[in-house]
Order: sequence, then C-alpha cells, then structure tokens
Amino acid sequence: MRLVSLGLGAALSILPSFLLAQSDSVHPEAATGISEIKQATASEYMAVTANPHATSAALAILEQGGSAVDAAIAAQLVLGLVEPQSSGLGGGAFILTYGGDGDTSEKKALRFYDGRETAPASVDEDYFLEAGQPRRFFDALIGGYSVGVPGLVRTLALAHREQGKLPWEKLFEPALKLADDGFAVSPRLHQLLVKMPKVAVREPIKAFFFDADGKPHPIGHLLKNPAYAQTLRTLIKDPEDFYTGKLAQQIVEAVRNDPHNPGKMTMDDIRGYEPKMRKPACSAFREYRVCGAPAPSSGATTVGAILGMLQDFPLEKMQPGSVELTHLFIEASELAFADRNTYVGDPDFVSVPTEQLLDPEYLRKRARLISPEKAQPSPPGKIDTSKLQSTSPELPSTTHLVVVDNNGNAVSMTSTIESGFGSRLMVGGFLLNNQLTDFSFVPRTEDGQRIANRIEGGKRPRSSMSPSIVFNKDGSPRLLIGSPGGSAIIGYTSRTILYHLVHGMPLAEAIAAGNIIAKGRGVTLEQGHFDGETVTALEKKGHKVALRNLNSGLHGIALQDGMLVGGADTRREGVPGGK
Repeated sequence: MRLVSLGLGAALSILPSFLLAQSDSVHPEAATGISEIKQATASEYMAVTANPHATSAALAILEQGGSAVDAAIAAQLVLGLVEPQSSGLGGGAFILTYGGDGDTSEKKALRFYDGRETAPASVDEDYFLEAGQPRRFFDALIGGYSVGVPGLVRTLALAHREQGKLPWEKLFEPALKLADDGFAVSPRLHQLLVKMPKVAVREPIKAFFFDADGKPHPIGHLLKNPAYAQTLRTLIKDPEDFYTGKLAQQIVEAVRNDPHNPGKMTMDDIRGYEPKMRKPACSAFREYRVCGAPAPSSGATTVGAILGMLQDFPLEKMQPGSVELTHLFIEASELAFADRNTYVGDPDFVSVPTEQLLDPEYLRKRARLISPEKAQPSPPGKIDTSKLQSTSPELPSTTHLVVVDNNGNAVSMTSTIESGFGSRLMVGGFLLNNQLTDFSFVPRTEDGQRIANRIEGGKRPRSSMSPSIVFNKDGSPRLLIGSPGGSAIIGYTSRTILYHLVHGMPLAEAIAAGNIIAKGRGVTLEQGHFDGETVTALEKKGHKVALRNLNSGLHGIALQDGMLVGGADTRREGVPGGK
C-alpha cells in the first residue's frame, strides 16, 4: 500500500498501521488548501474520502471483512462529525453501487439509491417569492425555511439491508469513538468557520464551533460532540427514530420554531420520506460506458453529454490545458448545461428525457454546433419546447467518497447538506440542510410557463451531484470518480474522466489538473493552471474568461492492471488508502 502527502499531519496519529505503513513524507496543508499529489495503490481494497478520519474508518471496516457499502456508511458517519460543514445526517445523498452480496460468484449489478431531500407537502410554487419577487439567497437559506426532509439515514439503512455484510452497529464504532473522545479541528474546518458568511447566527451552532469570545475554535482544538454520540446510539438501536421518534420531533421543532425564518416541515413530512431506487443513467464514451446519477440529478446526463459531444474530435492530438482542448470542453459544457437547465428536474413531477439527452445521434448533432475556431451560441436542443431554462444557486459544498472492497464491489457516493454549514440549524449534534434553495426561486416565466425545477410539495430539487462509475467494454469497472462543488461538480468530473481515460494522465494528476467551468454565463479557469497566453487565445475565440480558485474535492479509484489506484484532491484534506 502506498499513501502520499496527506496534508493534515495532526490527524495522522489516528490512522491504523496498515494505512500508514509505506507513506511518503507528510506535508502540512498550505494556507490555500493546496497540497502535493495524493495517490495510493493497493491490491485488495481501497477507500478515498474527504478526511483522514473517514478513510481510516472505511479501511477498518474493510479490514474486518465489511462490504464496500459497509465501509461507505462508516465513512459517512465520520464525515458528518469531522467535516460537518459538507454533509451529514441532516442531509441527503446519491449512492451508486456495483456489486452483489459479497459472493464473488454472483453476477454483479449496478444500483442507484436516491436519498435526495424532499420539500414539505404544504409548500407551493410561490414559496420563494415575496411580493412577486424572489427572496435574496441568504434570506432564504438561514433557518428552518430552507430545510428539506433529510434522506440520508433511511437511504443508508436501505443500502445496508441490501448490500451490507457486517452488523449495522459495527459501522457506527469509528464515529462513536471520535464523538466521545474528540477530534482535532482540521485546518479546512477552521478556515471555513473564519471565511464562510453568517455561520454563528443561531445559538446551538455558535456554542459548538466557537469559543466564549465568539472566535472559531483553532486548528488542533479537541472537539467533542456528545449530542452526536447520543444520536448515533439512538440510530444503532433503531434508525427509524430519525423519522418517527424523538429525533424526528426535534428536527421538526427546530424547523418550525426557528425564531427568524421558520419552515413548514411536519411530522407527516418526515415520517413519509422514502428513498428511491432508480435506474442509473449510462452513456457511451469511446470504448467505455459512463454511468451515474439520474434525475433528479443532472449529473449523469450532463457529464455524459459533455463527453459524448467531444468523443469524435481528435482529442489525442490536443494536450490537457491547451487552448484547443479547453475551447472544445467549454463549448461542449455550455451546450450540455443548456439542456440540463431546460429539461432536468424531479422525474416524479416532470418528464425528464434522459434517453434523448444521452442518445449518441442527438449528441453528434449537438457537437456539430461546435466550431474549433470560435465560441458559438449554446441553445438547448429541441426535445420539448414547452420547457424553459432555469438556474439555482447550488453553492459549492458537499463531499464525495469512493470504495472498492476485496470482492470487487464498489461504491461511488456523493452526499450533502447543500451550502457550507447548511441552514445553520443544529439538532442532535448534526446540521440540517438548506436543500430547498436548490429549487428555482422563480417558478414560472414572465408569460406564465412553468419551470421544471420549480418547488412543489414532496418534490426533490434538481442536483448536480455526479457519483460516477466508468466501465470497460467487457463490463468490468475501470474508474470511480465524483466531487463536491455545486453545479461545478459536472465540469470537475467530466474533465477528470477526459484527462485520465483519453490522455492517459495518472488519476491523481488528472484530479490535480486545472479545472474548467463553463455553464453558459462566461468561463472560469482555475487560477495558477492557465497562463496569460492561453487566456488571451481563448478570449480571441470569443470566450469571456475569469481566473479564480476552484475548490473541487475530487476523489477517485482507477482499476488498472489488477491494481487499485486511488487519488484525492490536492485542494482539500482528503486521503486515499488501501491494502
């Protein structure tokens, strides 16, 4: 096993010997959050998560014979504690799995678990309007008004019933120990407490993350969470308490009784939540099959569309980061986002033309709109002219993890509470989501036509989460990949797939390469990865380019030559590990 550059030295003391055995020298995380390339190789099993504690938890479960799903659950329970700003029990998840019940002789299947949050039943499409105008984002975000019914707990329980091997209670042990004994506040958590706006706006979150003087706990501060430990003990006995018992009552009361911005969630809403099993959305890309999250996520259709439009161009002749390849990627991304913004919503409420969006002939037709010489308009395709484009803020929070167990079962999972620190409401030691702000604030156009991603009672907001598994021609898995980052997730994920599979870039290097975001409102290139000549050349082609820091959190596992090769994003504190 090989582990490189964790970037979080203080946390390494908790990692087991089989994770650290052959590690390279450890470098402290820089003020910008950028570390050196982080890669690990293994032959039996592997996990890559957003925090060393979570990777340690996943590997401990795998070492005990747990399945990939078992390891993912253990890691998620830890992430909700040590990376609480990004995901947790108060949010939701999309889980893409490949495998069976652990028996290597069983034919493995691809499954998708939709644990997206839902809107309370009593909301209507004017929920985000005041005097006919959309509310300001933070006015809607903070407090109970933005909280959707959390889906994570029932979704994890369902996945465990179907694909778990170890007892449910065993999966809670790593998180429970950390909650009781405490963990060191990481550089990233501390920096976000300093930089994120309006965090200490409710007493429970202020009392937990800040000291008596109102300052964020410093890096290395031992943070214990007895309330989270009690929640975990409750869920060990009965995960349904989250939806029918005291925990459910606490969530509903926190939402409805928020003093400044109450929401409408009821016990009937939370009691009635159901995770959904949906057919994964898959598309062709060269000799590969790229599978991911279907609607209500726009991940698989938009990642698949970008790659599908690019596949007939002579990509091998273009270098990653070059003007030529970057231009083509921008053009394909803008066309894909035009369709994404027009057609994708909750498929239980709107008709989503998934097959048409990923049809090879349709994508070839869309690709003919791309000129290698200059930027072109990016209208949506004419699949259904009754639907009109809409956007939602989708702030860049969230977390992604990947696991492969020793039977070849795999998990690619993205989970979220939406914005960093969610709604700022804290219940039972965890944060509640602000997922309702992923709906379009404006439900209709000026002439009264309804927007696909408008809010409705019981509906799931559109997402960009893109947990992906790429398969070889023979049906074997080749790559697991995904990222946090709001709607930028799609660009992060598709660019990494392109660089790794087409250009042969080692996975960890592909993850670390410069990101390109193009959603139809200008182009954002990652600061420090593109020189002035490249920017000037792209501007001459007609692009409006901005250089900014882009905070992806890509985590992936490549399956190559009988080995597992894991990569963690240099921009965050995640770490790969395996045996």
